[in-house]
Amino acid sequence: MTDIYLLYLHGFRSSPQSTKARMVAAAVAARHPGVSLWCPQLPPSPAAAMDKLLQGVRHWPGEAMAVIGSSLGGYYASRVAQDKRCRSVLLNPAVDPARDLARYIGEQSQWHDPEQHFFFAPRYIEELRALDVRGQPPAGPELLIAARGDEVLDWREMLARYPRARQIVLEGGDHALSSFADWLDEVLAFCRLA
Repeated sequence: MTDIYLLYLHGFRSSPQSTKARMVAAAVAARHPGVSLWCPQLPPSPAAAMDKLLQGVRHWPGEAMAVIGSSLGGYYASRVAQDKRCRSVLLNPAVDPARDLARYIGEQSQWHDPEQHFFFAPRYIEELRALDVRGQPPAGPELLIAARGDEVLDWREMLARYPRARQIVLEGGDHALSSFADWLDEVLAFCRLA
């Protein structure tokens, strides 16, 4: 039997303790116990994050893996999918984080544990630019879930960025995708974990 692998990438200031990450982990454990799931805590440096990810999946065969990314994790997921030529699911993905995160340079706290702090350095903006794969066609199938009610990122930019993706546009909603439970089965089916 071929091993199947799933990578889940959280967003900026988030963690593996995010609601969506925990829902994916619980569903995989309950329904797909043979799937290897990795949901790492990503370092603040985009270059260090990508090095960690690409090292972590270097032995994963692209045809037997998928990556799910939320917000900034969606931006990273596109880069990983390009490298591994695998399926990707983008959940309210960041389209231009070099532009959007420039105002967050400085000390930040984690969303799920405000006692945990990290420093978002100015050089990280250029590191984000270096990871951009917008000009390249997708290397594998893509599923985009975008909420019109996203209060952080513009859903129209998401649709324009992923024109070849299977697109699900949610009326209303929010950046956290509070209705993610309604879409979890579809996400996992798209990842082909069985």
